[in-house]
Amino acid sequence: MRLPKALRGGLLAFAALIWGTAFVAQSMGMDYLGPCVFNAARSFVGSIALLPVIFAGGRLRRGASQEVLAANAWTNPALLRGGLLCGLFLSAASLLQQAGLQYTTAGKAGFLTSLYIVIVPVLGIFLGRRGGKKLWLAVALALVGAYFLSVSGGLAELGIELGDGMVLVSAVFFSFHILVIDRFSPRVDCIKLSCIQFFVAGLVSTLLALVLESGSFQWGDLLASWGPLLYTGIMSSGVAYTLQIVGQKGLDPAAASLLMSLESVFAALSGWLVLHQPLSLREVLGCGLVFAGVVLAQLPERQRKEPAQPH
Repeated sequence: MRLPKALRGGLLAFAALIWGTAFVAQSMGMDYLGPCVFNAARSFVGSIALLPVIFAGGRLRRGASQEVLAANAWTNPALLRGGLLCGLFLSAASLLQQAGLQYTTAGKAGFLTSLYIVIVPVLGIFLGRRGGKKLWLAVALALVGAYFLSVSGGLAELGIELGDGMVLVSAVFFSFHILVIDRFSPRVDCIKLSCIQFFVAGLVSTLLALVLESGSFQWGDLLASWGPLLYTGIMSSGVAYTLQIVGQKGLDPAAASLLMSLESVFAALSGWLVLHQPLSLREVLGCGLVFAGVVLAQLPERQRKEPAQPH
């Protein structure tokens, strides 16, 4: 059944709301757990939460052609390769983002993470996709905005806060993650791809937790943060990623990316309302410039009019 475009847009906006408010849950989770343990638990919860959706999808595919069944099988080599690569990039991005939240606010982290929407087309240049003047203007706006958000002091003191720097690097890894999904998602079951990537991310985070956080981990802390873990695991990972997959089908990619960029707005608002983390005037200006760059980068290029052919 094809959903109306307005409803698909609403699903993407709701996904952005979940992702934006998840920054608050992530910040709250850091009161009890280290970044590695939190991300390990969150990733495993997200992977498990997708299993009922996958089971339901399998029942709906009964009677499908052998080609369709093979493409959606767990043994599909493209699915396994894509899940592994997505999981590695997602774990790197999530761990840096989670660690950065210890030193910055949820609102700033949300806006800095949204830079992936500008970084992705820049990385595309190295893949043979040249950008126009509009793209470079968007990059300039976003970089100036990131400066106002992240740099403490004036131009003579270009010191970036530790947490902001971590979140900025995580945005680069999120960009690679998006490019890998773009490569593999047309050939595999997208929900199974998400399930595998969360499982891989959980394994990576667990291994790092054993090395870096074993001395500080207590099972009681894990139970104390059950609320943030369930919200980020079920809602942010399971539900929101499913809404993104459903909502993007049949919708213009530029419009879809613009709707999902609302994540940064919801992150700032939720950080202000829930965590009482108001932004200064300088930071508000930075947020506005980053968001302007994000929006500009997603606007479609003007089509050049072809000269009229003489009769």
